[in-house]
This record gives sequence, structure tokens and C-alpha cells, in this order.
Amino acid sequence: MGDPRLEAYARLLVERCVNVQPGWQVVIQSSPLARPLLEEAARAIARRGAYVLPRINFESIGHGWIREAPEELLTKMAPLELNVRLNADAFINIDAPENTREAADIPPARLLLARQAGQPVLKRFTNLEVPWVACVYPTPALAQDAGMSLKAYEDFIYGACLQDWDEVAKTMQRIADRFDRADLVRIVGHETDITMSLKGRKGHVDDGHVNMPGGEVFYCPVEDSVEGVISYSEFPAVWGGQDAEGVRLVFQKGKVVEASARRGEALLIKTLDTDPGARFLGELGIGCNPGVQRHMRNTLFDEKIDGTIHLAVGRGFPWLGGTNESAVHWDMVKDLRTGGRIYCDGELVQENGKWLI
Repeated sequence: MGDPRLEAYARLLVERCVNVQPGWQVVIQSSPLARPLLEEAARAIARRGAYVLPRINFESIGHGWIREAPEELLTKMAPLELNVRLNADAFINIDAPENTREAADIPPARLLLARQAGQPVLKRFTNLEVPWVACVYPTPALAQDAGMSLKAYEDFIYGACLQDWDEVAKTMQRIADRFDRADLVRIVGHETDITMSLKGRKGHVDDGHVNMPGGEVFYCPVEDSVEGVISYSEFPAVWGGQDAEGVRLVFQKGKVVEASARRGEALLIKTLDTDPGARFLGELGIGCNPGVQRHMRNTLFDEKIDGTIHLAVGRGFPWLGGTNESAVHWDMVKDLRTGGRIYCDGELVQENGKWLI
């Protein structure tokens, strides 16, 4: 017998996350390693009376093309593919890598050019003009990155995703209600003391409709309001298969004016210099998923760790009032479970990762 959790996972993606409707054309993208989930999801899409458009990707082929293609090609998505991505009705992206370091030897400048090629599609996603979900399928490479056996990693994935999301949403809504009323948020932790304004901005409760797993409340801070310093001393900042350790950022009037890293500093600086918006903050996220308690070297999960916050430099979300534009959206996770505090307008609302509201 197959794992019954696999079918439940596929139904969750199709029915809750993107809510596929009859007649839709649904792009579902992954690697060959995710074939069991792809097959279950295709059946679930069929039962909804919709079309499935599979996109099976081989990392070595895609990254090989990025290594060798002329730069003028890197800056533009293939017209046929762009047409699909601008006209499909929903997207399911399943991360199932064979090698999470496949892009490690590609110059950061070439990777940034390739990311810029996807800007028309990224805008469609970040503006929520189309239903989409990003998720993972457990592979040996992801388990290895997390320092787990494949069986333990599978259990972790399903535990984080197969939850009563309506019940989890109730807790997150209470948090969102308090932050929605706040003008000024202050975050204090190890080598960290940073403030930002949420005045006029409302948050979003991610209860399993965009990312899977869900489990965060997130905002677009007022762009020129961020002041102070944040040190990501606990976890590496993971970006496109590469990472930087010990990242430290200093903000003045919303802009990163100092940036350093213990390892990967060249990647950090190059990414922050991608465009003018890359040095401004696009997101404040608050991790709230009770099923995620440890760092996995996978931002999709790490940003949901209960008792953490994450700040993303780069693109904001216009539907949340964000105005910052950039080809970059780099989430960096800060652990507040030991010595961390969050204040809303001077009121202590979280201490050591525990809510006081």
C-alpha cells in the first residue's frame, strides 16, 4: 500500500491551496523525483474537471543552460514559456531537488540575471493575480540538508503540512489583530534591536492557501521606517541554493546601509546591489506553525518556525500596501526563542518565543 498521507497532501494542494475550478489550466512543476505526488495531484486536478500542464524539470539541464547561455538570453524568459505562465489559471510548484547545491558554482551575477527574467511572472504571483502554491516533496537531498533520515524527514513534512488549518488560523488571527493595531514594532534579540512602522498596513494570515506549509502572519512595513540592526546569528540565510552565515544588516531610514556576513558576504552584497529596491525591506513575517520547531535549511519551512521572525529584503506585496519593487525577495530567519522580545507600541507581546497576548 502507498502512504495515505501522500493522497491527503495532494488533495490539500489542489483543493485548499489553489482551489482548482472546472476548466482551469493548472501548471504543476517539479522534478522526476516527485512523480508519486505529481501523479496524485494530477488525479485530484482531473476530479475537479480541470486540465493539468506538467512541467518536469531536470536541475542539471536548467542550471547547465544558465551557465552557458549568452547574457542577453538570461534576461528574458523563453516567449512560449512566458505565454504559459502569464495565462495559466493556477500553479503548483513542488520543490524536489536531487542536489540542493546544483547551482553552487554558478556566478551569482548570472543567477540574478535569470531571476530578473522572471519578473513579469513574479509580479503576477506577488500581486496574487493567480492562485499558486509552493511546497516540497521529501527527497534524500532535502533530508540530508536537514540532517535527517528520509523517513524522519517525510514524517516532518507531513506533520508540518497535514494540520487542521482552520484551527491554526484562529491562533494566527489573534496575533494579526494585535499587530494590525500597532504603529511601531520593535524586535530585540541577540545583537539585534530594530524598529519598523506598520501604520496603515494590514497583515495576512497564511493558513495554507499560498505556501505549504502555511503558518505565518506577515506584513509589508512602511518602506522608509526601518531603523536599527539585526543579526542572523542563529541560522544561515539561504538563497537560491546558496547561503550566507552570520549575516548582519544595519538599516537607516528603511535602507540597508551596512551589510556583512561571516561566510558568503560576496553573495550578500551582490544580491543587495541587484537593484535599488533590494536594500529595502519588503516583508516582516512572524513564524507560527506549531509543527515546525527546528531549522531545516529550507526557507519554506524555516520562516514558519514557531518563535521566530523573518525579514525579507526586496520586493513587497502590493496587496498588503507594499510599494517596494525589486527582483529580490530574500527571507532571513531570526530565532527569538532564547532572549528574544517583540514589542507593539511599547507593549511586550512576545518573550522567548512565547506569546503574551
